[in-house]
Amino acid sequence: MQLSKYLLWDTNPDTIDFEKSARHIIERVVTRGKLEDWRAILKYYGLDRIKKEVVRIRAMDAKTLTFLSTILHIPQSEFQCYTDKQSNLRHYPY
Repeated sequence: MQLSKYLLWDTNPDTIDFEKSARHIIERVVTRGKLEDWRAILKYYGLDRIKKEVVRIRAMDAKTLTFLSTILHIPQSEFQCYTDKQSNLRHYPY
């Protein structure tokens, strides 16, 4: 699989196991990748595997969460990052 080099800056591209590191790779692509990277993981993993992995990502910005929820037709409440955020109360951001 060919991804943008900056996505996996902390990993040796020659030794990466795309199956064992699936969630890590998918997380990097959905949060920082280009459209070509999205197409590459979609072709390699398939939509069902991507859905299975994105709901288990622990930290995601609100814009990415809303986007993924919309295009994958998954309620935000099913994402782990959403439920973790709801249980972690913070002061109101002024």
